[in-house]
Amino acid sequence: MRVLLVEDDAILGEAVHDHVAANGHAVDWFRLVDDARNAALTTNYGLILLDLRLPDGSGLSLLRGLRAKGDATPVIVLTAHDQISDRIEGLNSGADDYLVKPFDLGELTARMLAVSRRHGGSSVSIIRLAGLEIDQRSRSLRVDGREVLLSGREWSVLDTLCGRIGAIVSKTQIEEALYAFGSEIESNTVEVYVSRLRKKIGRDRVQTVRGVGYSLK
Repeated sequence: MRVLLVEDDAILGEAVHDHVAANGHAVDWFRLVDDARNAALTTNYGLILLDLRLPDGSGLSLLRGLRAKGDATPVIVLTAHDQISDRIEGLNSGADDYLVKPFDLGELTARMLAVSRRHGGSSVSIIRLAGLEIDQRSRSLRVDGREVLLSGREWSVLDTLCGRIGAIVSKTQIEEALYAFGSEIESNTVEVYVSRLRKKIGRDRVQTVRGVGYSLK
């Protein structure tokens, strides 16, 4: 999925960016409220990781503004302030979860998955579908009982399709999950990764709706 990271600390920001990207997500990293707001208003994100204390303002003002506009993108607040009052204010402003610095990157991954599941209306991380067993928490996949390994970007395609099982996912939606701002997108990138995924899970499981997109059946 496409992740918006709003964090002004260079060391922490780089660590989070690299960790989330290594898990197959596209990450747009901004250090200022204004830049993050512009990105959030023009791009469809699957998740926002939001620091509260930023050089040009408060992350909470950004969060409140998005919620006021009806933006329901799940938000995990990242902050060094662990006062109960700060947590309550963040949650009341529309945050979905709260993580106090310093935090373990493994815990961040788990919370990202949990928030994404809740946002998608699912309480489970394991999807069983026509011979597929997809464990989104551990990033493990079995096809007809056989373990299959996927690359980070192959997981991004599969996660995007799993978010709308049986429905059509457009090429643009998959591109947004694969690439951050500034990345060069080749014209056949989606087709390449869909083809690789089909070879691993079975061609008939990912159907092409010509001129529209793809569907996981």
